Amino acid sequence: MSSRLDANDGAEPYAVAAEHIRLLTKVARMYHERGVRQPQIAELLHISQPRVSRLLKQAVAAGIVRTVVITPRGVHADLEDAVEQRYGLSEVVVADSAGQTDEIAVTRSIAAAAAVYLETTLSRSDRVGISSWSATLLATVDAMHSAAGLAAERVVQILGGVGMSAAQSQATRLTGGLARHTRAEAVYLVAPGLVATSEMRQALVREPSIAAVLDAWQDLTVALVGVGSLEPSTLLRQSGNAIAGQEEQRLRELGAIGDVCMRFFDEHGQHIASDLDDRVLGISAETLKKVPRRIGVAGGERKWRAIRAALRGGWLNVLITDQATAAELLRD
Repeated sequence: MSSRLDANDGAEPYAVAAEHIRLLTKVARMYHERGVRQPQIAELLHISQPRVSRLLKQAVAAGIVRTVVITPRGVHADLEDAVEQRYGLSEVVVADSAGQTDEIAVTRSIAAAAAVYLETTLSRSDRVGISSWSATLLATVDAMHSAAGLAAERVVQILGGVGMSAAQSQATRLTGGLARHTRAEAVYLVAPGLVATSEMRQALVREPSIAAVLDAWQDLTVALVGVGSLEPSTLLRQSGNAIAGQEEQRLRELGAIGDVCMRFFDEHGQHIASDLDDRVLGISAETLKKVPRRIGVAGGERKWRAIRAALRGGWLNVLITDQATAAELLRD
């Protein structure tokens, strides 16, 4: 005689002989409830280990064993899945900000989550491009821990870092800090992020040391960037690389709401071409979008519109953000 046990979630029922059900149940309970290892089960029940393995698989198919994933407190898997599906992202990490809205607290939460993400996903063959002048990225690198398994091939600066002396060290900290944690070669872009004229930029990119950095942008496997709102951050203003008020107003008139690496875009994520592009010494929109993994580390209410637009425009395919921002991204 045989009976048909209904498998989970409407799956096709698995036919099991009645006399076989007891053995399936016994093996399943020994393994899943008592923690008995498969070789021990085989010895105790006088059956082969391959048969124990088959019985455990049959117990799942028959619905005797049902896997239930219980989401721990502080993990927002449903929210992550929803944002991934809405924007076609490969991965979303939502930091648990515990309901806090203060920008500093939110930045710390995002940075902690981003640090863990990088520690667990970077590989020895990765060539990582990293932006400058991002407080969230600075906090991320500061939160990272060097570990035996954490490695990368190269860390390359993708936006000019030279500026006022008080702020210049911040850009160096980003590239150098990540390279140190990953035991990678650090490649610095020793030039301003924004220069006065396009002619000055052209002269700089002809310098062999700078040209070599620009060449390194072509084969990046990872880009690690912040997302800026149209109004420059405090860190960017301090660097001396921020755009002038008149240029900011012109970009606003063109519909700009945010930027990635000082490449500005509108609410649909479309790149806004302007004279400013010819003065920025940083990775171009086209080159950035060719990088296989483009990780945006950003959040906070001030950046909601810019982050949404960056996702719509394909500037990012991985997002690390906070709960409130993730929820806002799902609003119609």
